[in-house]
Amino acid sequence: MTLQQKLTELAQKYEVPGAVAGVLSGDTTDVAVYGVTNLDHPLPVDESTLFQFGSTGKTFTATALMVLVEQGLVDLNAPVRTYVPELALKDEDVAAKVTVLQLLNHTAGWTGDSIADTGDGDDCVARYVASMVDFDQVSPLGSQVSYNNASLILAGHVIAKVTGKTYEQAVRDLVLEPMGLNATYGFGKEIMQLRFSSGHVKPEGGEVAVSKPWGLPRSGAAAGGWTATIGDQLAWARFHLGLSEHKVISDESRLLMQQPTFAMPGSALGDAVGISWLLEDLGGVLQVGHGGSTIGQLSEFAMVPEKQFAFVCMTNLAPGGAELYRDLKAWALEEYAGITTAEPELAELSPEELAAFEGTYDTSVANAVLEARDGLLVATVTITDLTLMAEGDKPVQPEIALALVVGAGDRYVVADGEAKGMRGYFFRGDDGAVAGVNFSGRDMTKR
Repeated sequence: MTLQQKLTELAQKYEVPGAVAGVLSGDTTDVAVYGVTNLDHPLPVDESTLFQFGSTGKTFTATALMVLVEQGLVDLNAPVRTYVPELALKDEDVAAKVTVLQLLNHTAGWTGDSIADTGDGDDCVARYVASMVDFDQVSPLGSQVSYNNASLILAGHVIAKVTGKTYEQAVRDLVLEPMGLNATYGFGKEIMQLRFSSGHVKPEGGEVAVSKPWGLPRSGAAAGGWTATIGDQLAWARFHLGLSEHKVISDESRLLMQQPTFAMPGSALGDAVGISWLLEDLGGVLQVGHGGSTIGQLSEFAMVPEKQFAFVCMTNLAPGGAELYRDLKAWALEEYAGITTAEPELAELSPEELAAFEGTYDTSVANAVLEARDGLLVATVTITDLTLMAEGDKPVQPEIALALVVGAGDRYVVADGEAKGMRGYFFRGDDGAVAGVNFSGRDMTKR
């Protein structure tokens, strides 16, 4: 079966309106396209179609910072206030001590998922950073990984302050133009005359429909506001595999980005985080990657340097697009790289054993109620920050079944459904009782 055949099969199975996928394997490059850009105003998806790739853009922010590191303008271990002296947070000690690296490896510890719309002006990121004084400090600085969009927005502001340019222009000058990435864009006005994909949603029990608004606020650009073709995404993979003629940073810096800076075993994000890259052990082989989600669009970006392998997929349906890229990546890993990922053994626990994990868990933007049911923990997630939702979305999300993993302590996997295979773990307080859960890479505190 070819990549094109497999993409078509899975897109039809999961009712995804449009998708693109690409695989690098040594000297081989395969690309597949499927479907339409927008169900209301359909154009065929082709290799020139632009998709939002969301949080994979964090690796662009990190790479731009590494350029500045090599130029001697930024020190990853320096306090952020070295470059943003006006930084104010609820915890003054954290504001004084947080380093640039802690922004990039998600260990800053403050509330991370609010992406407020602070306008479209060049001051939008500065205004967002000023609003961070109201963000709660959820975990001690440097103590654990909890996925943090706000930290990457602040990292983008470091780039802007050091270069004296807007974040978008600085990334274009430092990374995109030197690499010849001429089909990667940061603004809707750049995209509107080109062939681009619109996001779609599929409500539980409903029909697939176009989602609104089209993109995230400009303030969130450094955390995931970029759009690109499959060709530019594959060029990004080629560079970070060391296979490109373009060298915006040295091989030493490129490889440093792929080294663990903080362990997070059992997390949905992987087993460790590098300099923005998320690292996972695939049966003794290192995967380096970073996916992304925006409003109705999802992407996956994964590399296995040892095999000179990369997989990229961008879809215009959320959440069904995640099922597509999950299955397609597993197929591509086996077909091209000979890597088979084994499913974990699920524990069979009694209601009494599961009772310790039941309860309500909170972040500043959502809560999750976990209850034991048929040997599993069933999570009902409610989004409490409605600014994170697309038009027409419902705050209460579909139920998610969690199963503890045999021999892995407090680690779990999602047992079935759209998020099947997503990992996570519970963490405990000094008294040994369950104090919280790491869900989708974010820490949620038990009430």
